[in-house]
Amino acid sequence: MTAWRLIALAAFLVLGSDVRAEDMVIQIENFTFNPAELTIKPGTTVTWKNADDIPHSVVEDGTKFRSKPLDTGETFSMTFTDAGEIGYFCGLHPHMKGKIIVKP
Repeated sequence: MTAWRLIALAAFLVLGSDVRAEDMVIQIENFTFNPAELTIKPGTTVTWKNADDIPHSVVEDGTKFRSKPLDTGETFSMTFTDAGEIGYFCGLHPHMKGKIIVKP
């Protein structure tokens, strides 16, 4: 491995260890959540963005959270702090389903 690659790897490892959980985006498009399943770390904020030309919503399976109907370009965000699996669906089109997996 060249010295440059070693330096780059060391910088990545050092900087990467101090970075907080990243924010993630789920696109709502063509009547799907993309990605349909997302694995994140605790503390991550997930934002759903409606890219369809009709309204959609985001509803947790147990209705612990629910967005308003999102028009084209609108977003809804949630921060996930506890480990576990969270299923959700579109309240306007219940066949649209997704899952968030929170792992430490």
